Amino acid sequence: MSRKVRSVRVPKELETLNLSAVIAECERHLRDIESATLLKQQGNQEAAEALVKTRQADLGRKIGKLVWEARVQYGKSREE
Repeated sequence: MSRKVRSVRVPKELETLNLSAVIAECERHLRDIESATLLKQQGNQEAAEALVKTRQADLGRKIGKLVWEARVQYGKSREE
């Protein structure tokens, strides 16, 4: 899978957002969903649900942090 992003329009506040990191987090999330599917197929429903819930919360936190960092960087560049 290619990791190169060719063109994306983002608000000025998020122009320093690390898109590669966002994509990498989404890739990890997809791998965990695949793992959860395998767990479910093997009959371990509870473990699959726990993995998905934990990973969703983790994904939201990590993406939120990346957005926050970009916003802070924008704020610093406006002060200069």
